[in-house]
Amino acid sequence: MADATYNRVLKLMGNRFEFTVIAGHETAGEKAIDAAIAEVSRIEELLSTFKQTSQTSLINQCAGIKPVKVDPEVIELIQRAVKISDITQGAFDISYGSIDKSLWNFDVNMTSLPDFETARQSVSLINYQHVIIDPENSTVMLKQKGMRIGFGGIGKGYAADRAKQVLQRIGIEHGIVNAAGDLITWGSQSTGKPWTIGIADPDQSSRPFSALNISNMAIATSGDYEKYATINGRRYSHTIDPKTGLPVSGIKSVSIICPSAELADALATPVIVMGVQIGLDLINQLKHVACIIIDDQDQLYTSKNINVKQ
Repeated sequence: MADATYNRVLKLMGNRFEFTVIAGHETAGEKAIDAAIAEVSRIEELLSTFKQTSQTSLINQCAGIKPVKVDPEVIELIQRAVKISDITQGAFDISYGSIDKSLWNFDVNMTSLPDFETARQSVSLINYQHVIIDPENSTVMLKQKGMRIGFGGIGKGYAADRAKQVLQRIGIEHGIVNAAGDLITWGSQSTGKPWTIGIADPDQSSRPFSALNISNMAIATSGDYEKYATINGRRYSHTIDPKTGLPVSGIKSVSIICPSAELADALATPVIVMGVQIGLDLINQLKHVACIIIDDQDQLYTSKNINVKQ
């Protein structure tokens, strides 16, 4: 019997997740997808800041008070997040949770930026170096009261990687996990062709202008297609620079391609914060990581190790 493709879409971690697997029969396909969903739900219970009982919420509740014992898996994820903060010089920072939402509650009708000082105050508690990790005792402590961590910039990718591992362990050799646009693929399509993805045209996001082979790779895209404000003729995205508290401008979208969805997810936004040149310099120094950047003028830039046909 020929293998067939089975697919399911649902909301997990507050986002649209889509699971696609190739299996010998429906029971195997559906059972595999159930196992992947169970894994993502488990991670959501662990990391979600919307759940008072999650380990992330407990860390935040004890900020400035005491260390909190967490699972080794959470320690390891925080350690990897801190490493990304280091290599992006703080453009990625899981302690961004303390930002005052009222300051820059993103609204396309905004006509002015918050003033510099207010913005800086709002990010004064953001500092990944104040996340104290004690791997021996498996504890995490946030140094200052009011600090908050959140896994919005890395959690979906982590969940996609883990779901893929679960699927591979139960014998699924070909599939895709799509976590709200952060995709990881392995194997190939049922036709034997590689998985490919369309890179959207910046001005018509429904129309791809290029296709990439992404078999056995992950890709994450961060951009302001849906959310941006134009102030004094400049386009500002909903991405905030964790150092200044001000929205960034200059880049419309960044796509990161690498073997891990977690890493792709975590690098996409900081490249927007860093800007085209510094962002490209960073990606060009990383092994097995490629990127495609589209700036506000619709100029396309790519890292050295990728060729995009236009």
